[in-house]
Amino acid sequence: MSTWHVYILRCGDGSLYTGISPDVTARLQAHQAGKGARYTRGRGPFELVYQEPAGSQADATRRERAVKRLTREKKQALIQGGSKP
Repeated sequence: MSTWHVYILRCGDGSLYTGISPDVTARLQAHQAGKGARYTRGRGPFELVYQEPAGSQADATRRERAVKRLTREKKQALIQGGSKP
């Protein structure tokens, strides 16, 4: 069983993208190649600014939804090492 991760990318336009993957490095390469999520296409270059282990895919999906619901300010606090909201 592989460990899944929740990650946040800072896109070239300054927006933040949240996703999940068992291999964040490979997923980042897919985003950079234009083969990632539709949202990220044309928004590069990307910077991986946050990642956390989430255990299973179901756990990662739940955490991804929670992170996506955060305000931009709370996402910035999470990125900067604040408490896990």
